[in-house]
Amino acid sequence: MLSQIVLASNNAGKLREFAALFAAHRIQILPQSAFNTPECAEPYGTFVENALAKARHASQHSGLPALADDSGICINALGGAPGVHSARYAGEPKSDAANNAKASAELAPHADKSCYYVCVLVLVRHPADPQPIIAEGIWRGQWQPESAGEHGFGYDPHFYLPDHGCTAAQLAPAIKNQISHRAQALNILLDKIQAA
Repeated sequence: MLSQIVLASNNAGKLREFAALFAAHRIQILPQSAFNTPECAEPYGTFVENALAKARHASQHSGLPALADDSGICINALGGAPGVHSARYAGEPKSDAANNAKASAELAPHADKSCYYVCVLVLVRHPADPQPIIAEGIWRGQWQPESAGEHGFGYDPHFYLPDHGCTAAQLAPAIKNQISHRAQALNILLDKIQAA
């Protein structure tokens, strides 16, 4: 079983979530910044291709197994946008507030407010791993134009969960870590690691 994995991300929110989720399995998550890993280009149009590129890049720089997450929000009325462009939807510099404002403005004329978070996780055991372990989680919700909640990050303050009567940013982190797209993908990934 793996004991250390490099997370191919510099996102502090993702690092916190993954460290908490993996701690229960006695796997230490190390940030790629600990290995002076430069940002990896994400030129692809799909979550899985971007995640694979990031995982291979982090493994190459660290010499350790690497886990990459490519995730975002897909809004049905916007044809799945922002999708893989979620982090920089409103352009540079990347800003959660600007991204949320743009999504709210573009969705305003549409009656359909349905959306979903996607998380694709790719784990490579080494940079040239011919059989990466891939897992996907999907978390469905509704876009809420007004922001609510202090937890989470990204689009969480606008991601309304009808079953819970609140946004993802209003959920207790422990609850979010059980039901989110990232938690779903991680559970699938851990099952695949244990079966390998």
